[in-house]
Amino acid sequence: MDKKSYTFEEIKQKLVNYCVYQDRCHAEVEQKMREFLLIDEAKEEIILYLLKENYLNEERFTRSYIRGKFYIKHWGRTKIKMNLKQKQISERLINSCFDEIYEPDYEKTIRRIFDDYYSKQTGLKEYQKKPRQ
Repeated sequence: MDKKSYTFEEIKQKLVNYCVYQDRCHAEVEQKMREFLLIDEAKEEIILYLLKENYLNEERFTRSYIRGKFYIKHWGRTKIKMNLKQKQISERLINSCFDEIYEPDYEKTIRRIFDDYYSKQTGLKEYQKKPRQ
């Protein structure tokens, strides 16, 4: 099965739509560009266009990602940081964006997760309470 070939402008528009739908990091956009088998100059031009028009913004992506994963998925800081590193976000940017999580909310969430876990442990024998390793 042959892949449909697109013009440069069609590919650029597809990547704009890809970025508009949801905040994306550079690694996700580069992965998407690999599907189109572009030459390096075309990739660079599209990335510069997306950055210039503010479709691609690493800080906005990081802040949005942190908020979503903490407030919706209830992930902790360590898990969020690991996943952002996998997306090739710099350590400095990750640390500067962690102010999106308010400390009282973080403590409340950790307390709730601990209480949920502890409540499930009641009624178990001592050997069953030990965490699996």
